[in-house]
Amino acid sequence: MKIHPTAIVHPKAELAEGVEIQPYTVIGPQVRIDEGTIVGPHCVIDGRTTIGKNNHIFSGAQIGILSQDLKHKAGLIGRTEIGDSNMIREHVTISASTMSSYDDDHRVTSIANGCLFMAYSHVAHDCHVGSNVIMANCASLGGHVDVEDNASIGGLSGVHQETVIGKLAFVGGMSRVSKDVPPFMIVEGNPARSIGPNTVGLRRYGLDQEARTRIKQMYKIVFRSGFNMTQALQEIEATVDESEERMILVEFIRRSIRGVTG
Repeated sequence: MKIHPTAIVHPKAELAEGVEIQPYTVIGPQVRIDEGTIVGPHCVIDGRTTIGKNNHIFSGAQIGILSQDLKHKAGLIGRTEIGDSNMIREHVTISASTMSSYDDDHRVTSIANGCLFMAYSHVAHDCHVGSNVIMANCASLGGHVDVEDNASIGGLSGVHQETVIGKLAFVGGMSRVSKDVPPFMIVEGNPARSIGPNTVGLRRYGLDQEARTRIKQMYKIVFRSGFNMTQALQEIEATVDESEERMILVEFIRRSIRGVTG
């Protein structure tokens, strides 16, 4: 371990071999950090927080900190779980889960692997962020938001509490997202509206031309046909070839609680 003498690391914190803690950082007593992770200067990592391998946390980041939810009961310590190989840039804030009683101990704020959180982005309490997600500068998630794998959220965008951002979706910069964002699609605006498939993202992900064509077909049925959502799903199942992307989109829409960004 490489711990700068100005850092304050609680003796009960668990740091694996190869962890680096840079100047003036504070590490709380219930924090566990796995090998190869670098924590930059002037960071605070607190709460019941577990951080995996080979993460790079830049200066001023605040992780596992007390939730901003006013219902959180004083004295209870929330949980935060972060996977491997994430890049957390300057002054990112990631809040621990909120708790109103010990019965809430199942709650957790979680981030998977390979994500990029650009400067000043915010992940609120009880959010679940998948793998390979990108949040650009000053993008913010309200509490209980789910972001699925390979989604991207543009800078200065705000995502309403309990919203779901679907797999490979792209949220344009400065968007206000108050409904679920369907997989594979681009949304933008205030309020956000679906404007078409995330063509560039789908190609970069490796989806072939046939898959991209099916996604474009489903976009037209859901958002440009004039069908209501029930009719649109029936039309998709009747006319679009069975495939993984069809299953993902149809199941996403069916389980949506807040409704889908139109």
